[in-house]
Amino acid sequence: MKQDMIVILDLGSHENTVLARAIRALGVYSEIYPHDITAEELKALPNVKGVIINGGPCNVVDGVEIDVLPEIYEAGFPVMAAGHDKALCATKLAQFTDDEEAIKEAVKGFVFDECKAETNWNMKNFVNDQIELIRRQVGDKKVLLALSGGVDSSVVAALLLKAIGENLVCVHVNHGLMRKGESEAVVEIFRNQLNANLIYVDATERFLTKLENVADPEEKRKIIGGEFIRVFEEEARKLDGIDFLGQGTIYPDIVESGTKTAKVVKSHHNVGGLPEDLQFELVEPLRQLFKDEVRACGLELGLPYDMVYRQPFPGPGLGVRCLGAITRDRLEALRESDAILQEEFKLAGLDKTVWQYFTVVPDFKSVGVRNNARSYDWPVIIRAVNTIDAMTASIELIDWPILQKITDRILKEVPNINRVCYDLSPKPSATIEWE
Repeated sequence: MKQDMIVILDLGSHENTVLARAIRALGVYSEIYPHDITAEELKALPNVKGVIINGGPCNVVDGVEIDVLPEIYEAGFPVMAAGHDKALCATKLAQFTDDEEAIKEAVKGFVFDECKAETNWNMKNFVNDQIELIRRQVGDKKVLLALSGGVDSSVVAALLLKAIGENLVCVHVNHGLMRKGESEAVVEIFRNQLNANLIYVDATERFLTKLENVADPEEKRKIIGGEFIRVFEEEARKLDGIDFLGQGTIYPDIVESGTKTAKVVKSHHNVGGLPEDLQFELVEPLRQLFKDEVRACGLELGLPYDMVYRQPFPGPGLGVRCLGAITRDRLEALRESDAILQEEFKLAGLDKTVWQYFTVVPDFKSVGVRNNARSYDWPVIIRAVNTIDAMTASIELIDWPILQKITDRILKEVPNINRVCYDLSPKPSATIEWE
């Protein structure tokens, strides 16, 4: 990587990602590393210009207060700290929580005056660097990519196509947990319009059978992630020279899957759910990008705007929105209610203003009335949020007539549903997904 870098050492702060984003917004690349990095490891990182020690409330691990190694101060890099006061950033930056402009003002003197960092972090440089790194890693071998059609996998596909061309083999797995008509759309866009080397696998029965009676969300995610890899391994055996697996892992996936000073929020299928006997070497060119940076990368690569700003969709798909143990009838109710929501949001123009919106069907029922008789059916929960980087999210305030129309349609058109609710919880304290 040719860009200058400011390293953030995680000493228990909740605001590491906010700080990293603020520094990147200044035009300087920044990454977060664990507090116990050695001076040798720090010096091995490319183009480090300075170090920020970011203290916070999670600075006690297993009953012991953590600290950076003393050798970090002697490594030859400017360090943002008062002597050995590791709480500097915690106290100096706490007042600017989630205020990117204020944080930029607080750190830009250190970044530019002390570290002499240059503003060379941009998508053009990132793309060029990644193309070089991919070619160096892959050589003339082939990469197998899970192409869901979502933003992350689409951008990875475009980047890999630019780097290795026909040596990219895309596989779209229909795990039975896709949104209505989504697999068909993926095949149309990528195989028929973009001429990608796309293999389509319908594994609906295989996945739903594996997920029968599995209620724990972490277990569901790991089953789905593991089974994905098995499908790829089977497809790879049919091909020659497949040594690499492309992944759409992005930075929030890694942060939320846990660090030394942060508990697991949730295991992501492409971080915590990979089997130990994985037969491929991973290629993850987006793993240090936030979501808005992934979109910017897609535009830099020439992908259509509509594709880059497509509705986010988790790797486990509807599997984490059909709460608890998945049943086929409840899954179908979820798929149909979600399709109604997507249609009505588009008609109202909300598809261009709301970052993510979807329905959830929990695994409990409530009493209701249908056809003048008592019914005992499921509720549908609507979620609509706005965010920049998926680390925090606010609730979209939907006009009442729009919500009422959506409610009426769901109750009339979707079997076995008798209630519609609207989720008003921001992130935090809730996550964007329910599982």
